[in-house]
Amino acid sequence: MNHYADATSIRLIQDNLGTHTKGSFYKVFSPEVARKFTSKLEFHFTPKHGSWLNMAEIEFSSLSRQCLNRRFDSLTSLETEAKAWEMQRNELSVRIHWSFTVDAAREKLKKLYPDIYKDKQPT
Repeated sequence: MNHYADATSIRLIQDNLGTHTKGSFYKVFSPEVARKFTSKLEFHFTPKHGSWLNMAEIEFSSLSRQCLNRRFDSLTSLETEAKAWEMQRNELSVRIHWSFTVDAAREKLKKLYPDIYKDKQPT
């Protein structure tokens, strides 16, 4: 509880994969300690489809590849370059093109899921 000890609330933003709940704290900590943690936590979940957290990850990846792919001689120059990159992205109204369709996902992830037709024989 040393981190953010003065905070009145802490927002925990999670996607919908392997999410945790307040009950998770009670599985690991004593009830008193778990209560201290959970009394400050606000759980927020991203939408199941088109997660804005995914969009943020994509933007950070773009920032890393397009701007942060070199060394900077000072924190000031890093901040200046990052702000210039952000302004350019905003001026161009850059949008994310979602190219991973449901069909593409099924094909790419088919090894992770059992074949629902494997055991069924036509009658």
